[in-house]
Amino acid sequence: MAQYTPMIQQYLKVKAEYQDAFLFFRLGDFYEMFFDDAVKASQELEITLTSREGGTEDRIPMCGVPYHAARNYIEQLVEKGYKVAICEQTEDPKQAKGVVKREVVQLITPGTLMEGRGLDDKQNNYIASFTVFPDGIYGFSYNDLSTGELHVTLLNSWEDVLGEILSTGTKEVVSATSIDEEKEKQLRERCFVTVSFEDDTTAPIEANELLENIEKDKLKQTVSRLLHYLKRTQKRTLDHLQRVEYYQVHQFMKIDVYSKRNLELTETIRSKGKKGSLLWLLDETMTAMGGRMLKSWIDRPLINADQIKKRHDMVEILQSQYFEREELREKLKEVYDIERLAGRVAYGNVNARDLVQLRRSLEQVPNIQSIIAQLRLPYAEELSSKVDACEDLLDLLQTSLKENPPLSVKDGDMIQDGYNEQLDQYRDASRNGKTWIAQLEQQERELTGIRTLKIGYNRVFGYYIEVTKANIGLLSEGRYERKQTLANAERYITPELKEKESLILEAEEKIVQLEYDLFLQVREQVKEYIPRLQALAKIISEIDVLQSFAKVSEECHFVKPTISSENVLHVKNGRHPVVEKMMDARLYVANDCFMNDERQLLLITGPNMSGKSTYMRQVALTAIMAQIGCFVAADEATLPIFDQVFTRIGAADDLISGQSTFMVEMLEAKNAIANATENSLILFDEIGRGTSTYDGMALAQAIIEYIHEHIGAKTLFSTHYHELTALGGELKHLNNVHVRAVEQNGKVVFLHKVQEGAADKSYGIHVAQLAELPDSLITRAQQLLTEFENKNESTPMIEQVKEIEQLSFFTQEERKVKRESTLTDQEKEVVKLLKGIQIMELTPMDAMNQLYEIQKKLK
Repeated sequence: MAQYTPMIQQYLKVKAEYQDAFLFFRLGDFYEMFFDDAVKASQELEITLTSREGGTEDRIPMCGVPYHAARNYIEQLVEKGYKVAICEQTEDPKQAKGVVKREVVQLITPGTLMEGRGLDDKQNNYIASFTVFPDGIYGFSYNDLSTGELHVTLLNSWEDVLGEILSTGTKEVVSATSIDEEKEKQLRERCFVTVSFEDDTTAPIEANELLENIEKDKLKQTVSRLLHYLKRTQKRTLDHLQRVEYYQVHQFMKIDVYSKRNLELTETIRSKGKKGSLLWLLDETMTAMGGRMLKSWIDRPLINADQIKKRHDMVEILQSQYFEREELREKLKEVYDIERLAGRVAYGNVNARDLVQLRRSLEQVPNIQSIIAQLRLPYAEELSSKVDACEDLLDLLQTSLKENPPLSVKDGDMIQDGYNEQLDQYRDASRNGKTWIAQLEQQERELTGIRTLKIGYNRVFGYYIEVTKANIGLLSEGRYERKQTLANAERYITPELKEKESLILEAEEKIVQLEYDLFLQVREQVKEYIPRLQALAKIISEIDVLQSFAKVSEECHFVKPTISSENVLHVKNGRHPVVEKMMDARLYVANDCFMNDERQLLLITGPNMSGKSTYMRQVALTAIMAQIGCFVAADEATLPIFDQVFTRIGAADDLISGQSTFMVEMLEAKNAIANATENSLILFDEIGRGTSTYDGMALAQAIIEYIHEHIGAKTLFSTHYHELTALGGELKHLNNVHVRAVEQNGKVVFLHKVQEGAADKSYGIHVAQLAELPDSLITRAQQLLTEFENKNESTPMIEQVKEIEQLSFFTQEERKVKRESTLTDQEKEVVKLLKGIQIMELTPMDAMNQLYEIQKKLK
């Protein structure tokens, strides 16, 4: 350290505490970065890399950004997942002895953004923490610093933790420093989050009120880790944090990450954008708060029948009362983001314009409350009674702040006349002084006869009388004191002008300072209302989401679903709501779906592109929409309450995890089979197609049988293995349905209509023809199909499959003889043992024991 200059030594000492962040080191009007930070920042921000002397022979790499433009650069880095430590001068350079004292005043990270383009108005910005306990239980907590909400739960496995991180869209995860490398790697590469560290899990004294509702020590430790990290990085009191809300995953319909992706609930699979998702369809919210609540409702549908019915009733009455709903939408349109405004008030970075937005929002609350009260519904009355108009806060903001204050809080012109007596006196002196200046200018013109005489002002000389050189002779000697000479004029002052100048400038200076002090007082008073504002924001958000449901339901002709107590799913003329919205609704073919205790598993056959996947998805979306409280896309709908939804629809290689398409399919299938209950909904699309025909069909049938015999969940299972339709006569609760298609003039016509029974053929070659594959290829495929179908008349299916297996240098019989000739007696015994194992019925421990026995025989 001694070899460097004092300033560089100071930089290195600060940097040592923030090794994982870019250090923005304040030097005058710039934030500077040095050494590796400078090299990396110059690349990431595309700014010039320079160097400077630092006390050694080699120059130190350096780059910097202007102080006034730093926000944009900070946001760029944070968007890329980096952290930025802001190091400011904390003493007056004029009074400093040696190097000016500097300290980090805030660490900005992806999970702690409070403002800027990195924050989406209708998306939460979560930071999470987890704690691993000796008994294998995981504590999981997450917080949106911009709104103050704080949640905590206990989870049973690491996979559950990863699921919650992905489900909430968390940007940053706080862990103990002892986290193992594999878990940290999974967080970074599977969840794409920034990983931070905090080891203190003792409950902070100042957090007693936040933890008031939490009794379990595990939960307290989990939340405390997150609170300590926020306190350490933000370096300020976090008065806007709300009381911790304890939740349990099973309190809501559980939808795993794969299913949310496959059903495109909040973003599309292809573009990862909102348009084309269920969230896009349902979002007619008028406030940013409502948009965020809508997403949280979609992420966590209800399973409590009474709560679901309350929402349905509210949507029904809002849908039927058009004029009241439209008036409500107009009032909500004037409501700003109260939740995040409250957070910025607590943070101390709110300005006068923000508080004016808060005032305008509060002015709409009585109107919103009145409209809801008029609906005459128990739930509406409940919501209306919870609305807190904060009249005393509104009165404070109305009397204190001007309508259009400046952006900066240090420019004055924020506080209304009449709010503060001292301020009024200063303003009177300033205004009257300026009037006096104008009158003096007129008097001087009359006295001297110089019509061009004027009184001006600049920051260097103050007020002055300016006379052109041609008129200098008209001035009385001794009364005017020359102050400045210009090319064509002279500037003078008089004793009277100087006296008035002192009064005016002193008043203006005091006005600006006093206005700033008064604004800080108002802001501190607003802080006291933060809990009430947050409670109000929740009610306004709920009202906003419900009116959004009503508007969408009316425009899209959705119907109110009935909640079945007898485990019946009956949808008449159901539609996929998003597909219908994206295409001409008149062309959409609606379909029925009926399932009950006797009809639990539908085996769906039909050609590709006929609509099997769409049909399956629309059933799941209908259930989810009903359980978030929205109406559904159908003519009639009776639905049970599902505890979980699982899907295995579409797949791709997971290259990061080193998993093939088929492995992804199997993992998703395993997740459903391991966790589903008789109250779950399972959608399986084309299970087994990622392997050979024989393997795939065997797996598909085994999975169907396992679900039928051991789970009993309502299941929609689509397949191209037509041989599986024979199960309709073997499994009591399985029914065959198919998506109808007809052949006309050698071409297939998809009718997209689901009917009872199995499909007659797959039409795969016809689909290839639609894709415009070469005619010669299509002709050859038809010839081969005819040959295979002819063999079908005399050869059992299983032998056909063996005959048309993947090409080999040997015939089937030659391969069999070759394999058996190379096996020892022990190996033959092992092969026989393997063939007899029922894999789907093995527990992990049984599998380990079987593997051990096999290995012993081979040795």
